Amino acid sequence: MWIPTEHEKYGVVIASFRGTVPYGLSLEIGDTVQILEKCDGWYRGFALKNPNIKGIFPSSYIHLKNACVKNKGQFEMVIPTEDSVITEMTSTLRDWGTMWKQLYVRNEGDLFHRLWHIMNEILDLRRQVLVGHLTHDRMKDVKRHITARLDWGNEQLGLDLVPRKEYAMVDPEDISITELYRLMEHRHRKKDTPVQASSHHLFVQMKSLMCSNLGEELEVIFSLFDSKENRPISERFFLRLNRNGLPKSPEKPERHCSLFVDLGSSELRKDIYITVHIIRIGRMGAGEKKNACSVQYRRPFGCAVLSIADLLTGETKDDLILKVYMCNTESEWYQIHENIIKKLNARYNLTGSNAGLAVSLQLLHGDIEQIRREYSSVFTHGVSITRKLGFSNIIMPGEMRNDLYITIERGEFEKGGKSVARNVEVTMYIIDSNGQNLKDFISFGSGEPPANEFHSFVLYHNNSPRWSELLKLPIPVDKFRGSHIRFEFRHCSTKEKGEKKLFGFSFVPLMQEDGRTLPDGTHELIVHKCEENTNLQDSSRYLRLPFSKASLLGTNNQAIKATKESFWITSFLCSTKLTQNGDMLDLLKWRTHPDKITGCLSKIKEIDGSEIVKFLQDTLDTLFGILDENSQKYGSKVFDSLVHIINLLQDSKFHHFKPVMDTYIESHFAGALAYRDLIKVLKWYVDRITEAERQEHIQEVLKAQEYIFKYIVQSRRLFSLATGGQNEEEFRCCIQELLMSVRFFLSQESKGSGALSQSQAVFLSSFPAVYSELLKLFDVREVANLVHDTLGSLPTIMHVDDSLQAVKLQCIGKTVESQLYTNPDSRYILLPVVLHHLHMHLQEQKDLIMCARILSNIFCLIKKNSSEKSVLEEIDVIVTSLLDILLRTILEITSRPQPSGSAMRLQFQDVTGEFVACLLSLLRQMTDRHYQQLLDGFSTKEELRDFLLQIFTVFRILIRPEMFPKDWTVMRLVANNVIITTVLYLSDALRKNFLNENFDYKIWDSYFYLAVIFINQLCLQLEMFTPSKKKKVLEKYGDMRVTMGCEIFSMWQNLGEHKLHFIPALIGPFLEVTLIPQPDLRNVMIPIFHDMMDWEQRRSGNFKQVEAKLIDKLDSLMSEGKGDETYRELFNSIIPLFGPYPSLLKKIERETWRESGVSLIATVTRLMERLLDYRDCMKMGEVDGKKIGCTVSLLNFYKTELNKEEMYIRYIHKLYDLHLKAQNFTEAAYTLLLYDELLEWSDRPLREFLTYPMQTEWQRKEYLHLTIIQNFDRGKCWENGIILCRKIAEQYESYYDYRNLSKMRMMEASLYDKIMDQQRLEPEFFRVGFYGKKFPFFLRNKEFVCRGHDYERLEAFQQRMLNEFPHAIAMQHANQPDETIFQAEAQYLQIYAVTPIPESQEVLQREGIPDNIKSFYKVNHIWRFRYDRPFHKGTKDKENEFKSLWVERTSLILVQSLPGISRWFEVEKREVVEMSPLENAIEVLENKNQQLKTLISQCQTRQMQNINPLTMCLNGVIDAAVNGGVSRYQEAFFVKEYILNHPEDGEKITRLRELMLEQAQILEFGLAVHEKFVPQDMRPLHKKLVDQFFVMKSSLGIQEFSACIQASPVHFPNGSPRVCRNSAPASMSPDGARVIPRRSPLSYPAVNRYSSSSLSSQASAEVSNITGQSESSDEVFNMQRMLFNHIGDGPLPRSDPNLSAPDKASPARHGTSVSPSPAGRSPMKGSMQSFTPSPVEYHSSGLISNSPVLSGSYSSGISSLSRCSTSETSGFENPVNEQTVSLSTYSVPEEPVRKESKTPPPYSVYERTLRRPAPLPHSLSIPVTSEPPALPPKPLLARSTNLENGSRRTEQVPRPRPLPRKVSQL
Repeated sequence: MWIPTEHEKYGVVIASFRGTVPYGLSLEIGDTVQILEKCDGWYRGFALKNPNIKGIFPSSYIHLKNACVKNKGQFEMVIPTEDSVITEMTSTLRDWGTMWKQLYVRNEGDLFHRLWHIMNEILDLRRQVLVGHLTHDRMKDVKRHITARLDWGNEQLGLDLVPRKEYAMVDPEDISITELYRLMEHRHRKKDTPVQASSHHLFVQMKSLMCSNLGEELEVIFSLFDSKENRPISERFFLRLNRNGLPKSPEKPERHCSLFVDLGSSELRKDIYITVHIIRIGRMGAGEKKNACSVQYRRPFGCAVLSIADLLTGETKDDLILKVYMCNTESEWYQIHENIIKKLNARYNLTGSNAGLAVSLQLLHGDIEQIRREYSSVFTHGVSITRKLGFSNIIMPGEMRNDLYITIERGEFEKGGKSVARNVEVTMYIIDSNGQNLKDFISFGSGEPPANEFHSFVLYHNNSPRWSELLKLPIPVDKFRGSHIRFEFRHCSTKEKGEKKLFGFSFVPLMQEDGRTLPDGTHELIVHKCEENTNLQDSSRYLRLPFSKASLLGTNNQAIKATKESFWITSFLCSTKLTQNGDMLDLLKWRTHPDKITGCLSKIKEIDGSEIVKFLQDTLDTLFGILDENSQKYGSKVFDSLVHIINLLQDSKFHHFKPVMDTYIESHFAGALAYRDLIKVLKWYVDRITEAERQEHIQEVLKAQEYIFKYIVQSRRLFSLATGGQNEEEFRCCIQELLMSVRFFLSQESKGSGALSQSQAVFLSSFPAVYSELLKLFDVREVANLVHDTLGSLPTIMHVDDSLQAVKLQCIGKTVESQLYTNPDSRYILLPVVLHHLHMHLQEQKDLIMCARILSNIFCLIKKNSSEKSVLEEIDVIVTSLLDILLRTILEITSRPQPSGSAMRLQFQDVTGEFVACLLSLLRQMTDRHYQQLLDGFSTKEELRDFLLQIFTVFRILIRPEMFPKDWTVMRLVANNVIITTVLYLSDALRKNFLNENFDYKIWDSYFYLAVIFINQLCLQLEMFTPSKKKKVLEKYGDMRVTMGCEIFSMWQNLGEHKLHFIPALIGPFLEVTLIPQPDLRNVMIPIFHDMMDWEQRRSGNFKQVEAKLIDKLDSLMSEGKGDETYRELFNSIIPLFGPYPSLLKKIERETWRESGVSLIATVTRLMERLLDYRDCMKMGEVDGKKIGCTVSLLNFYKTELNKEEMYIRYIHKLYDLHLKAQNFTEAAYTLLLYDELLEWSDRPLREFLTYPMQTEWQRKEYLHLTIIQNFDRGKCWENGIILCRKIAEQYESYYDYRNLSKMRMMEASLYDKIMDQQRLEPEFFRVGFYGKKFPFFLRNKEFVCRGHDYERLEAFQQRMLNEFPHAIAMQHANQPDETIFQAEAQYLQIYAVTPIPESQEVLQREGIPDNIKSFYKVNHIWRFRYDRPFHKGTKDKENEFKSLWVERTSLILVQSLPGISRWFEVEKREVVEMSPLENAIEVLENKNQQLKTLISQCQTRQMQNINPLTMCLNGVIDAAVNGGVSRYQEAFFVKEYILNHPEDGEKITRLRELMLEQAQILEFGLAVHEKFVPQDMRPLHKKLVDQFFVMKSSLGIQEFSACIQASPVHFPNGSPRVCRNSAPASMSPDGARVIPRRSPLSYPAVNRYSSSSLSSQASAEVSNITGQSESSDEVFNMQRMLFNHIGDGPLPRSDPNLSAPDKASPARHGTSVSPSPAGRSPMKGSMQSFTPSPVEYHSSGLISNSPVLSGSYSSGISSLSRCSTSETSGFENPVNEQTVSLSTYSVPEEPVRKESKTPPPYSVYERTLRRPAPLPHSLSIPVTSEPPALPPKPLLARSTNLENGSRRTEQVPRPRPLPRKVSQL
């Protein structure tokens, strides 16, 4: 039986359970479960990650954990009772886990690994906490580490900042909002601004001294030197180096590492230096030879210096090499470091051994304990501590020091009877009172243990040596009295014995007879002479002698006075126990000299503060002892002394001694009667404040009042204890009188002088500290009333001294922070006076930072849900007093411009945030009653209206994203919760007071606007949250958007007819709300749209306004950049905006206006699809075709469907920018032309728009023209630029602006030059099909033709497309896809190359026009493209595949010509025709014949540099023909069987036969030309070709041409004999020649692209099979390359256009006839000579040949079949007779008709001449320099016909004149 569980409520899954049993719940290891029931080893419950699914699971799989249960029963909530840090860790690690994997996917390797380490660290720390064996301190430390790492990870992953209190997360519901704000801000500050450390430490590690010739031991002495004050500021760090320059004790790091501690921030400046002095230990002279003497001296070696500024960058300076310098004269050694710092180069130079000192330096920041923690390794290995000289900036109580610093400065010695100066060495000893040497109290520096004696270094031959060696003597206090220091002076001989001879000594006692120590400063000591062997062990013998020159002043000892020898030392005592001050000693010993008491008390102010704090307790005992002795006489003096000492402790240097005084008062103070005198003197001072002239002393007294009160209170307590509470009433009266005096003095206004207000300020600043003392003796209410009265007595006038106002506010602030205010009883008494002062300051907008802090503290004490009566009353008072002023303050602050300085800005944000937190706290505390009272409190509707407008405005400000930092989600949610609660209260007031006749548009508009931006806040979009975060938010607050949405709906319904005021203004905002993917919210909001349409329909009979607003808003939502990943989902959901909610469509369909309603929805949906695609594409980084295509789609939609001109122009410029970015200059020009066409050449003024200034229409159009010309120029589309140049030139001419006209003509001329001089690449064109539903709407299931980039071939283009669409699949065939592909949820790309079919043929057909010019017309203004696909129909004949080889020719017609505003345009129409094998053969032969003619012509006119292309072409055709090329055609089509089966092909067979014969004729002529030009080394090949040609002729059955041709006398240009020949029917007629547009030489190297698309591998394979050759073989490729690189323009015979019947309709397209008739030629053609072939006789003896195989790369045209699939042809198709119907369906006849009916696109430069060739300027028709001869003339019959036709045509079509073109106006 299942029993509800009592204690087993919560557990963790320790083994995965699959849930295979009935009702089993599937669980994974680590899941947390809540248990509801149990039964026989099974539990029933649910996993917390999915609470909706309940089931059973085995109890053995669950580890139970302690938990507490809230709301027992059906809706119980289980909360684990584990440490909150553990709970947070667990949930955070789960969230991180998923995000961590995403980092790997996004390839953010660095963060991935760092986070991995942090997660592992947190898991380790979590284990430590869970085990529970940690001490309290260690636990605290571990939690600190955990939270630091959690915060770091959250910040790196962009997660929310977690508010914490003592390392535990806080529930925002359990604390006040102001406290929450402070916690958040504290954590934010901690994260943002590292606190500047006030103390710094320098770590020094000595590595080595690098020197070429050392050989002696060295001493290295580091210290810090202040070059500004010329003194050392630290002790010395001393270390010894061995002979190799390495530290002597490497195993002891403290001997070669030191930490210079306690450097203040003021000491981190560039004039503080690290100085290094190096002393060698050895012989006197560095280069001396070794002698018998083993005595060693300390001698100067070198010095190095480094500025500390070099370390301020914060980087470790490892292995820094310092240069070591030596002074030029040894006597300068004492100041060598100063000379180096001052760069006095003359006084020092580099050491002879070129030494370098290797050290490692690092600057550490923070107090020493922090350094110990952070750099524990430094301290564990060992490091010596080097202190500052003297006390640090802050003296700590309990710090024990007794250090005497002695600097051995200099000496003055006599020669002593020697001819040269002495080498003096000083030896120092410390002697105690018993005459014994004190051991181990001389410290050379921190790296070395103290020694018994000290030997100075020796300066060579110097009687006035200067040493400046600093020593520390850490002598204990008990040894100080009676001790002295003795200095012995010896001369160091440099002779062989090297002995040291004593010649004198000095001494100095450490303490004077009166108990004072040796005063600080320089002392000139007497040098007492002595014999070399004098024994100084008995100190009593010399101690009676005077020791210093100063002590001689009073004596008459002439003998000693006469000595000239002196020795100087400087002493400096740093002691916490000894004093050098006589006045201090006199005060402490007051009982021995009672007569001196007054003098001692007077002098106390002159004593140094450090001396007083050293003896603080003794001094205070002395003062109170004197007071007890005679209070009448000394009361006032003792009081003043006490005030001085108390104020001394306010100094930051002695601040830490306050606890010492507190301890004294608590434990040692014994003056039970002192309170009377203290109160009396204090009152006496207060009473005299208002009259006193000088207030300084009184202010000192007031400053000390805290401690005076402490003494008063403690004294009274001691008295009460001693007497059982006597005189209580008297004491109360004294205090009351004292405070009465205070109140009187505070209430006085300062008359002119500021002294009184200063005294008031001083009193107020220290008064709050007295409260806690008064509470020790009085009741809380009494104290509260005393304080209330005191603060209430302050003058309320605000224009008094500003500084006093600030202090007054600080006093209020301290009052609120005091213990007194925390008590509810006293708080209620103090609150009115606090609020009164706050209100005054806020009204004046003064001291806002302080006001904010006080308010925060007030609200921190009022917890949420405190329903106690006292709290409700407090809230009443605060609402009445502050709500209005608080709203005004927030509005005032936020409307100010933000300050520029970063520190000021932070302060500004802080104060805003604090006020906001206070407002939110107040609103959260307000109950129904408070709101009711507030709203009832407004006397007029105007006041209520102003209040509502104000609060709505403030709420809008609070919702702004910048109000809080982006990771403060917790704070935002709390704020939103408060806002929505308040709005719900206030909306009632809105309904009651501002509807019907009192309707107020402004306030309702403000309300709706607030509601909309509330719903749209980023922090409320739950869909973007992680599941765990979403769950938490929903549990705590629900979905606040839905609540607000319901409120909008409810308020909208209340509006009635007033709704019309908000149409169409609210359409945009409400539309924004519907974009949120929250079904409940949409259900609420969408009916409002129907309502709007209905009301608009009623008002104006349509809803054009609704439509316009809807469209504008959709576009602006996009341009606001609201498009991240989740927004895609949001926008997707608006497409079915009216779909999933059929209520709206149904409602519309029931209305009378349903048609326009449904139409509107359709328009919006289509726009939405385009905008969605646009938004998505714009998110990509680089400009690609997708972005451009998408913009084009949207631009056209705005123009054609919506007719929104401004939007249209905006998108024109967006498209223009995209093209410029992608360097599509031609497309950019065409795009800008769209805007240009909307403008006229008029003087109409235009407003400022986009980047255009305010200007006339003419100026803007001029600017556009020039920009477009520039872009056409950069895009090498110079012909288009020329047309625009002419147009703008016309304008300049009409205005007589000849200056600009001249420039324009020059520009036009330069464009002509560029056409002729510069090379242009002809682009490739590719057809791209986008199939599948996953493509954007504007591409989906459509096909486009794209203009490739320069040098871009098919493979590169295909790769580019696949990069743009990385999810697309490339289709490997060229067949049209079926419906399954169209409907697939995928992306399929089908790409293959296509051939452009030029629109205008006139230029291309005209002879003599350079290729530079023709190349433009081949690839510009192209509407039509072609693609051929070979295939076999019927059974395939293995012997001869050409019998069944058909070609499917597909023509693609675009919606707009290329190039245009995009690199690709959609295919509007496909035309597919099939070419039979015979037609295919005809076309192949025509193309090959044309190619041969071209090459022959080029060779004749010497346009070829070498003859190779012609050689290869001849070889290819002849060799293939001999080996079976043409014979395959004969076998296929000339057999009886074929002729009988295909009677309709009779003419075509004839045509094929003619072409074969014509080819033979051309080949013969070609061989003749070849023979003339062939170089000697290729003669054998030529001979072979001639031989093979005869074989070929015989295979064709041709013996002699004379058999079938009549001779005709024609001049032969190369001097070959003339022959007459007969006319064979069309054997060489012009009709046989096909005109093919030829490519620019630059485009031919990639000849492989003529095979079918690389995607259509199947088709390519077929072609390879058919042609029997490999397209890709290197040989073929190279031959093709050579061939095509040499193709030029030669005059060629043209086919007669009249034969192509359908083309007769458009004569303009054909240009003039090109027959030999003079009428049809250009003026230069008259002198041209024609040529005839060599006289070879032909004989017709059958046309069938049996050549077995095809061979040769260029056989008779057949092998080029694979290329013919996409070969280029002219606009004329195959010449067709009347019978050839199949081909006429393919030809171009309907083209003109189709184009005429089409709307011309507004962006073609040629828009008015689309149906005819672009008129060519005369200047473009440049004649060729040499006269190229013509190809052989045709038979007379054919020629005469051509003459007639030609002359007729010439008459019909005169040479066109260039016409100025007009740009269309939209």
